[in-house]
Amino acid sequence: MRNMEAWRALRTPFLTGLALGMALLLLPLAALGDAPAGARPQPTPDLLTLPAVPTPAPQPIPSPGEWDAAQTLDVLGRDGQVVQMTMADYLWGVVAAEMPASFEPEALRSQAVCARTYSLWKLRAKSHEADGADICADSSCCQAYLSQQDAAQRWGEGTAPAYTAKIAAAVADTDGQVLTYGGAPIQAVFFSSAAGATEDASAVWGKSLPYLVSVDSPEGEEVPNYRSTVTLTADQVKKTVVEAGLDCDLSGGPSGWFQDLTRTASGRVAAVKLGGVELSGGACRSLFALRSACFDVTEQDGTFTFTVTGYGHGVGMSQYGANAMAKAGAGWREILAHYYTGAQLQTGL
Repeated sequence: MRNMEAWRALRTPFLTGLALGMALLLLPLAALGDAPAGARPQPTPDLLTLPAVPTPAPQPIPSPGEWDAAQTLDVLGRDGQVVQMTMADYLWGVVAAEMPASFEPEALRSQAVCARTYSLWKLRAKSHEADGADICADSSCCQAYLSQQDAAQRWGEGTAPAYTAKIAAAVADTDGQVLTYGGAPIQAVFFSSAAGATEDASAVWGKSLPYLVSVDSPEGEEVPNYRSTVTLTADQVKKTVVEAGLDCDLSGGPSGWFQDLTRTASGRVAAVKLGGVELSGGACRSLFALRSACFDVTEQDGTFTFTVTGYGHGVGMSQYGANAMAKAGAGWREILAHYYTGAQLQTGL
């Protein structure tokens, strides 16, 4: 493993021109209180073509690898139709949807392995058997998916040819590579960006998984919208609580509504009491539409301000962390070994 000091050095602002132009889209992600069996990857919306980014030179599109080309999947689309496609084609669409194509090649390769592994994990779960499908294209259930046509429209004519080839290379270069633990595909969840460290699965979903434990993550201020705020009036907080059916006592002054905030070792909120009702950090994040459970909350003159760092549930591979590691010289195998403790790579299963 390369020196983590090199990765931490990437916390300082870089690619400022890129960061100033980026606009992250909010995705319909899974609720964070789910049990591990229902946990899903946390996709990051791809970045649109930006003036500060040089147009990449078109590259030949590599042929799919033998293993991925030989596997077929029945994919349930968002339109309710089931389409059969090769694993190679499916993975291309997942990587295009889940990670910015502007990311480093080694980060994209890491994402391809995560997508392949998670697909096989879902196949074994048979969660879409009743639909006549193996997996779906809904990010709130399985993994996001983009057709090449939709991806090209998102990227624009100038970058689409190069990005198409870049993602195809990431899939082909990792052909058949699967992360396993005990000989079975792992639950290779991922998310956008961490606040210095990933989270232990037990802290988010209440069940420990040996390969999903907290590790350092090197991204920082270079991440678009790394720090965000949500401001709510006391009336908005009350309305949200009532609509959620929570039995919180908000009869007193707003300054006393949030109490006893505790944190996990990674810095995320473990629990906080709202009107005497204890909520997990993930539940509070979902309730108030926060980008992550790494937040502080303050009150002044009846207005609450949530100050949030990072984006996503925090478990598994941080996508921006993977990109930071790749920029520091780490290969995709090193990136995956870092974020999925004790997992092994196997060719096909």
